[in-house]
Amino acid sequence: MIHNKEAESETRFYGFIRAVSVGLTHIISIAFPVFIFGFFMTEAILLFSPHGSFIKRFPHKTKGRVHWILQSLCGSCAVLGLAAVYYNKNLNGKAHFTSWHGLLGLITVCVVCVQSLAAMPLIYHSLAKDWSLAKLKRYHAASGLVTFLLGCTSLLLGLCSSWFTASVGGYAWYLAAICPALSALIIMNQVSSAYVAKKRLQS
Repeated sequence: MIHNKEAESETRFYGFIRAVSVGLTHIISIAFPVFIFGFFMTEAILLFSPHGSFIKRFPHKTKGRVHWILQSLCGSCAVLGLAAVYYNKNLNGKAHFTSWHGLLGLITVCVVCVQSLAAMPLIYHSLAKDWSLAKLKRYHAASGLVTFLLGCTSLLLGLCSSWFTASVGGYAWYLAAICPALSALIIMNQVSSAYVAKKRLQS
């Protein structure tokens, strides 16, 4: 009996910590609109969080649709951002994709587009009849996590660019750098916890 109470209080504690972490991630995403790509991507993943989803009580299908809409906005922002930078570099006669941020940003945009297309069988399951929905979701979550980490890394590299370091310095730079790093940690925890918990339930 005492062991059950300890386990229950431990579960509540971790639930509280996760709720605070997710709330902090929402605030970070909203507070720094320069990371609009990251905002949409973060919020799209946090929809499935049991500790901080704004639509927690909605059915999973609705969450999936909202996730799809937010990820579409994320992909649109990524493509528009890439197009704007490409156009600006053409206007100024500068070389393209010469920095790590530029290269990884291009890779991230491509991966976001591929990830979005690869998610179509989750909405229209008839596109992948030979695959179970559970397996598709697991692969989508894993590849989505990799995509999210690529996006966060690209944002961090962008913060190291000459333009950003000249514009933002001191504590503000460190605060800006903490945002994608903290978001990445929280999203990694959410995705891994969700699938580890499902495996425990299945075994």
